[in-house]
Amino acid sequence: MQNILVVVDMQNDFIDGALGTKEAAAIVSSVEKKIREFDGTVLFTRDTHETCYLETQEGRNLPVMHCIRDTEGWQIRKELDALRKTQPIDKDTFGSTDLAGELIDMNEEEEIGSITFVGLCTDICVISNALLVKASLPEVPIYVDASCCAGVTPESHENALKAMEACQIQITGR
Repeated sequence: MQNILVVVDMQNDFIDGALGTKEAAAIVSSVEKKIREFDGTVLFTRDTHETCYLETQEGRNLPVMHCIRDTEGWQIRKELDALRKTQPIDKDTFGSTDLAGELIDMNEEEEIGSITFVGLCTDICVISNALLVKASLPEVPIYVDASCCAGVTPESHENALKAMEACQIQITGR
């Protein structure tokens, strides 16, 4: 039985770039420690937009250019990227069906014992991916380590944790 850690969008633009926050910057060392100590497979997602981002629905609703492919802001934080052993799963939406598909395939090859999510932002991409994976693999325990996540605001972080908990996702690290 294998365990999976999903590191969601720990990219420069979300840490201290275009959409960075002090809370996001504060979790980098905790996420690094979590990756180093994790006994299992670690997957990374990478928010990926093109230069036409502002013309997309997301861009019209959040008109801040961020995570544009091949820019410094798009890169996974250097100290975390150095620990990466698999190709990142690029995603152009909040939730990644590619991530869900990869996890379904992994579970068919060898049963997954648990999936833990960490990263940014709790209230957008972490919750979207955790719920998508919960729906795709309903019998696999899903965890979110709150100490390794940050939201757009501290309040929205807490709201997202409560929403995930209501959907039978286990919240740890509080």
